[in-house]
Amino acid sequence: MLTQREGRRALTVRGVAEHLPFPDASFEVAMAVLTVHHWSDRVAGIREMARVSRRQVVFFFEPLATHGFWALTYFPAALALPTEQDPPGEQLLAEHLQVREIHRVLVPHDCQDGFGAAFWARPEAYLDPEVQAGMSWLAMLSEADRQQGARRLRADLDSGAWDRRWGHLRHQPVYDAGYRIAVAY
Repeated sequence: MLTQREGRRALTVRGVAEHLPFPDASFEVAMAVLTVHHWSDRVAGIREMARVSRRQVVFFFEPLATHGFWALTYFPAALALPTEQDPPGEQLLAEHLQVREIHRVLVPHDCQDGFGAAFWARPEAYLDPEVQAGMSWLAMLSEADRQQGARRLRADLDSGAWDRRWGHLRHQPVYDAGYRIAVAY
């Protein structure tokens, strides 16, 4: 990420969530976006967010909802990834932060961000190696698992099987993929 900032003058600081290199109450708000499930010690990272800020905002996914996403039919090995094993949800955040609000985040049909379920209505995107490389749940798969899933998805798109099963999604304006925002203070 630091190399992507080339040419920008804003200060950058290297650190890890579990040991933030800032004094207590350094910030008004600390924010974590689809990252807590990647932390080596989730509780320590959450506590660090609370230590360095008055308020915390966490964009996360509820695994029970997210694990029903159609793409996992094609890439089932993703469920065995360490980041997907007992991913943190609302309960963990509430145990360690003073969560005051939880908001559902509905993903729009034309979402361009590129996170996990961003292309829920445009399955062809999941065949693109650049898209796969930008989504941790796909990028962390073995090349064999990624290619096998892409072949199965391509076959179902070509045969019309995907559209028979999930084609109704192409016409929905939004989708609840299990993404949530927790606001704590």
